[in-house]
Amino acid sequence: MLTGSEMGVVDENAAALGVPRKQLMESSGHAVAQAVRTIADPGDQVTIVAGRGNNGGDALVAARFLDDYDLRVLLLGRPGAISTTIARENWDALQHAEYPTETVRDSSVLDLGTPDVVIDAMLGTGIAGDLREPAATAAQAMNESGATVLSVDVPSGLDAETGRLADNAVDADHVVTFHDTKPGLPDLDVPVTVADIGIPDAAELFIERGDLTRLERDLTSHKGDNGEVLVVGGGPYTGAPALSAQAALRSGADLVRVACPAIVAREIQSYSENLILRPFDGDQLAPPHVDRLAELAADHDTLIVGPGLGDADATLDAVADLLSGFEGTAVVDADALSVIPDIETDAELICTPHQGELLGMGGETAEDWQERADLIESFAAEVGQTLLVKGPYDIISNGERTRVGRTGNPGMTVGGTGDVLAGVTGALAAVQDPLDAAAIAAYTVGSVGDRVIDDRGYGLVATDLLDEIPSVLWQREAEP
Repeated sequence: MLTGSEMGVVDENAAALGVPRKQLMESSGHAVAQAVRTIADPGDQVTIVAGRGNNGGDALVAARFLDDYDLRVLLLGRPGAISTTIARENWDALQHAEYPTETVRDSSVLDLGTPDVVIDAMLGTGIAGDLREPAATAAQAMNESGATVLSVDVPSGLDAETGRLADNAVDADHVVTFHDTKPGLPDLDVPVTVADIGIPDAAELFIERGDLTRLERDLTSHKGDNGEVLVVGGGPYTGAPALSAQAALRSGADLVRVACPAIVAREIQSYSENLILRPFDGDQLAPPHVDRLAELAADHDTLIVGPGLGDADATLDAVADLLSGFEGTAVVDADALSVIPDIETDAELICTPHQGELLGMGGETAEDWQERADLIESFAAEVGQTLLVKGPYDIISNGERTRVGRTGNPGMTVGGTGDVLAGVTGALAAVQDPLDAAAIAAYTVGSVGDRVIDDRGYGLVATDLLDEIPSVLWQREAEP
């Protein structure tokens, strides 16, 4: 089962893999026409009520496959207001071929007539709440008619995120949905056809540009609404926590603070005026610092622990104590990963090991990426946490779902790129599910590295990645 938003991700990923939305719409429309043939006899009157989005576009395609029927096509609204290029192209195709089309610009002039079958293609999976005009009047007319109602993808008025059915929703007799079922459809007690429209399995496995469509930013948001991140790092190293913190800021977090040993606080601060420091006494993290850090972490959306901490016994004991008592979301990187197999925690952890660190945690690896993905999924299930295992193919798994990232290049073996990845992951985990955050982070950092290499060639350093992060995350182009 896929929610409407998840289906949007899959559609866009399919386009990135070479199966464009226009092709998917053609397949969807053909599937709708096939469904009509199962419930109508040749010569029956079939009326399409189409909205101005891609849901309506699916039905406009279907019209071209329904020449055996007494066809009527109603568009709710002006043709100029059709919202996508591909839906508009299919409306134009009907005009050029002189199909019987009408526009309904006002609900008061809607005349459904007495069709044998009505195709409900008003609203798709991106709409929630009660129907508004003219869809509300059209839905009422469908429900009061004696026609058999076939809904496209979901009945208009069904929220494909929650499964909630609006009070004035279309009362469908049949539904043809695409690729996978949607929330709420199993509860309708009507026949539901799940049509294969040619989306490859790879669109759900490989992380592509569609995953970036998960990212939204509320125009009315205030400071802190988009995530507060605490980085616990530094001591033996100072650059690592600074890189993670700056990467988190570049990834959209509103506030990022670095908790570090006081001896290196000034040096870490010197990397950027954007960093907020929360120093603690001493020259390395140790168990006496845990209580204060736990209080700090509780006030943040995400904790990043590990960058630059080192592997001193006292430091690793403190990491274990901190994570054991933590109940939020934490990204665990570098030497801190070594404590994961031995701790019990209620926290949701995103662990970001490279191959050697994975082996040190007790996991297994393989040369073949598919075999490696299976091994990592099994290990993620064993530890009960999300793993982002870095490599030529990044493998992200929570033990139930597994994603594969294919961005990145050999120039990114330079030190510090993992700290950038931890920061991006931490920022995204403040506003996304852990698996999705890790997947988007892997795709983003790899894509950033590819851009830097294309521009400058090998010899990149980790700081080269920071300024490019927003251009991947926020300045994306989508299929029309």
